[in-house]
Amino acid sequence: MKAIILAAGRGTRISRHLSGNPKCTVDIGGTTLIRYTIKLLQENGITDIAIILGYRSEVIIKELEDFNITYFYNPFFDATNSIASMWFAKEFLSDDDFLIMNGDVYIEKPILQIIESEKKEFLLLSDETRITEADYKLKYNDGILEKYGKELSEDDTTGEYVGIAIIRKEAIPKFSKELDSLINKQKHNLWWENILYELSNEIKIYVRDVEKNFWAEVDYIEDFDRIISHRSNMNDSENAK
Repeated sequence: MKAIILAAGRGTRISRHLSGNPKCTVDIGGTTLIRYTIKLLQENGITDIAIILGYRSEVIIKELEDFNITYFYNPFFDATNSIASMWFAKEFLSDDDFLIMNGDVYIEKPILQIIESEKKEFLLLSDETRITEADYKLKYNDGILEKYGKELSEDDTTGEYVGIAIIRKEAIPKFSKELDSLINKQKHNLWWENILYELSNEIKIYVRDVEKNFWAEVDYIEDFDRIISHRSNMNDSENAK
């Protein structure tokens, strides 16, 4: 399995807390988020990794200079959204299963194990414990995506989108074709996930709950605080053994 990490955005909702640095370079207690993520992936057999850069790309490259990473660059990161970033890396989409994740997402090993256990062509990860506080919401039935969006009501929400998807190699041609179609229609302002949302009109997009395993997406300072608190509690538990 390969991995693509999207890290081109500016992160305006939390930028004042980051001294102008990319969100993925936030210190989460002894290491940065992006460094933690790369090590986690590599230690679990995902070693072919690409990162799509944009805002302050040099900071991320410097942080990861001792890793073997493939880099792509979206020069229009300030005027486009993540679907454009994905288009700049489309040559990396070939001959293997893919994990695609946003660079500001923190996960742990059990979530990777859930991913490995699923063999669906297209899979989104969701957290069914987060309904009221959910940012981007998913509705699914029998594990099949039905609705999506920030404006879904609580009654119409099954879980919060985690910011991670899996695309199996046999589904890459469909994914790439829809990516090209949206870009050719000048839909540069869409999220890359809109590729899957468009495909859901024709084929099944599956959703899997992360089964109460901890994760966080760093959009606000409260998200950062959740990660720090969780990691501190984990260290305390390890030290108590």
